[in-house]
Amino acid sequence: MSLLSRIFGDPNKKEISRYAGLVNQINELEASLEKKDLSWLSDQASRIKQKISRQSEEIIKQTAQVEDRYQRNQLRKKELNSILEENKAYVFALVREAAKRVIGLRHYDVQLIGAAVLHQGQIAEMKTGEGKTLVASLALVLNAMTGLGAHLVTVNDYLARRDAGWMGPLYHTLGLSVGVVGPQFSLIYDPDSDTGETDERLKHFREVSRKEAYQADITYGTNNEFGFDYLRDNMAQLPQQISQRELTYAIVDEVDSILIDEARTPLIISAPAAESAELYRQFAKIIPRLKRTEDYTVDEKQHAVSITESGIRKLEEILGVENLYSPEHVELVHHADTSLKAYALYKKNKDYVVKNGEVMIVDEFTGRLLQGRRYSSGLHQAIEAKEGVAVKEESVTLATITFQNYFRLYTKLAGMTGTALTEAEEFSKIYRLETLGVPTHRPNVRIDRQDIIYKTQTAKYQAVVELVKELQKSGQPVLIGTVSIAKSEALSKLMKAESIKHSVLNAKQHQKEGEIIAQAGRLGSVTVATNMAGRGVDIILGGFPPRPEAPKKEWQRWEEDHQKVIELGGLFVIGTERHESRRIDNQLRGRAGRQGDPGVTQFFLSLEDDLMRIFGGERVQALMERFNIPEDMSINNPLITKAIEQAQRKVESHNFEIRKQLVDYDDVMNRHREAIYRRRLRALLLQNEQQYLSLRSELLSLMSQSEKTAYENKASHWPEESRRQIEQLITLRAIDVLWVEHLKAMEALREGIGLRGYGQREPLVEYKQESFKLFQNLLQAVDQQIVDLLLRAQLTPESTKISVSATAKQMNAQAANRQDGSANKKEKVGRNDPCPCGAINPNTGKPYKYKHCGLIDAPHHRG
Repeated sequence: MSLLSRIFGDPNKKEISRYAGLVNQINELEASLEKKDLSWLSDQASRIKQKISRQSEEIIKQTAQVEDRYQRNQLRKKELNSILEENKAYVFALVREAAKRVIGLRHYDVQLIGAAVLHQGQIAEMKTGEGKTLVASLALVLNAMTGLGAHLVTVNDYLARRDAGWMGPLYHTLGLSVGVVGPQFSLIYDPDSDTGETDERLKHFREVSRKEAYQADITYGTNNEFGFDYLRDNMAQLPQQISQRELTYAIVDEVDSILIDEARTPLIISAPAAESAELYRQFAKIIPRLKRTEDYTVDEKQHAVSITESGIRKLEEILGVENLYSPEHVELVHHADTSLKAYALYKKNKDYVVKNGEVMIVDEFTGRLLQGRRYSSGLHQAIEAKEGVAVKEESVTLATITFQNYFRLYTKLAGMTGTALTEAEEFSKIYRLETLGVPTHRPNVRIDRQDIIYKTQTAKYQAVVELVKELQKSGQPVLIGTVSIAKSEALSKLMKAESIKHSVLNAKQHQKEGEIIAQAGRLGSVTVATNMAGRGVDIILGGFPPRPEAPKKEWQRWEEDHQKVIELGGLFVIGTERHESRRIDNQLRGRAGRQGDPGVTQFFLSLEDDLMRIFGGERVQALMERFNIPEDMSINNPLITKAIEQAQRKVESHNFEIRKQLVDYDDVMNRHREAIYRRRLRALLLQNEQQYLSLRSELLSLMSQSEKTAYENKASHWPEESRRQIEQLITLRAIDVLWVEHLKAMEALREGIGLRGYGQREPLVEYKQESFKLFQNLLQAVDQQIVDLLLRAQLTPESTKISVSATAKQMNAQAANRQDGSANKKEKVGRNDPCPCGAINPNTGKPYKYKHCGLIDAPHHRG
């Protein structure tokens, strides 16, 4: 405890103690509610919802005119919270009572506190096994009473479906609908439906439209799906294609994973661009001929690679060019840089695996394979060429947003995780979210042993194997955490050689993830897991309990095993390497000692580990050399553990600066995006005569007097409905085409702006100034494009009724992609196929062919 905490008291405890009055209120209501039947509880919930949703609707109307999004959200948050606060204790008590009867679970007092923290729009740090799913149900129900929708964001599709299905009966009883959105599905909970799944929590869903899933009172889904749906909505060509409502309230589960670990990976929707596969294949053969240090240098701390003068000369000689950096060779430079990065920085079975002839990215935080995701800027193609598999085409960005800016769109945001306090500063600075540690229901009795350090990895792994052999003999279950697939497989080989029976859980087996992790607490089991695979799945001592209807003998056997594992000291967690972040280490430790269970954790390290080697191994090496410690002897010294934690703090600080810089730059882009999306939405959602006339007036104001006369003379002969559709479609089209060009220009500016620092100029300031000019140019170009297209538009007799139904089909074909640890999922589009953007040619009433679309030859279409 710090000196300030000792003098003034722990601020976290003070904050938590404020909720004592609320907990007492809820507990006092319990006795009276227990006497009521379930239908009475349902009626009460419906009555409260009707009252709150009426009041909420008024607040939305009153604040709709506030232009600034942040001010509007703050105003709404304050007004909505004042209504919900009046009803909070009673609604929480209703939910607790209904949960006891419907799903057989009663919220503990500490869970009531956790829910109150979530309702306030804060982050609740709750340890593993403390029932975060149940806690979220209280805050979701209360905020869903507004009728404005409440979202629960999870890290994968399975957890979204499982938790929605698990809590579904509770929400249904209280008169609230619950939806789920996934990559290939949109579902609604329906107790009368049967999916055929054996797991009761996945059984009662029926398929619905995306819009219907979002219209539900509560919607579960992954961060990717919520983000991509927002981008797709802002590319819609028809109002009925918009699926999301205004973003009002969200709880982000595993908030540290989503808002910090994935914060550097923007969401991108893209379409295919020109191919350059052959060049990548050529460079895949050339780059290995360069020598490290002499021809290029690698900075492992910055994860960067630089080519030297010698390397440039060698490349010029091989390629037969006089000056590699002359303007006509820009493409060669890009391919050379990207191929060098793929060769020197990205390692097979660590950063990616090759499976069925495809390069698949490995999530560095969970060890999972990121299905369908691709690195951007040609990096994925360069890795494909390096590995000798088919090189797929590159893409052009149609829409993009970072998780940071997507989640800041919500009026009120909250989060929960087992490990957040180490990142409290980042949550506060970037998301304006305060973090509170919620007390555990039972005291934590886990034993965290001192780190053991060896000189070499070989000695370290040998020591791990010896310890595992001992523990398995006694029957104590063991979970071993590794940082990569290669290392989990290397450790597995050593254990096989010693005839140690074990399971391996890594990215190559992620479909069995939940099953393997759930059984990691069985008597005598040994599980090797890549990093934090299986988050969200509890490890129960003695293994996963039998089904309620299982024979009595099965339950007796499980009870005996459960008790035996407790007597042996619970789950023994072994970390084989420290992660760059203390938080990830704490997550691994948190696997043991859930809900007051016993458990032991210990890290085995070596001077050859990445963290030690790159960020501070010299000091530790010097200590070991001074004491002349042999390779196979361990050292257990608090000074060394302290040196490691200092190295971790250094890395955490460095990574925070990178994410902070991403926010600083993306905030500039975010203002552009908001202005363009606002203008686009105004043109798309024309609901009455006044709005149509307002758009027309705006379009005519862009024209000179002669242009206005020429256009009015032509348009006066068109049917009114056709004219409205033409004006609407042309406005959308001009914005869409030029927005894509603006994204390209901004990306190019972002890539080159760092060089301004060498000229003693501040890159961020320069970026803001340059981007302002680019945005002014964009607005002028959009206005000019609209005028040009309106003046050129012709309505032939065959197309007096413009058909836009094809647009919906085209929109569904758009591919969702992510960058940098992220993804491109797309189909091959022929030059004569309809363009994936789905835009309609106002002259023909049909979709543009890809070869004629502005995505290729913007700013003007060419016939």
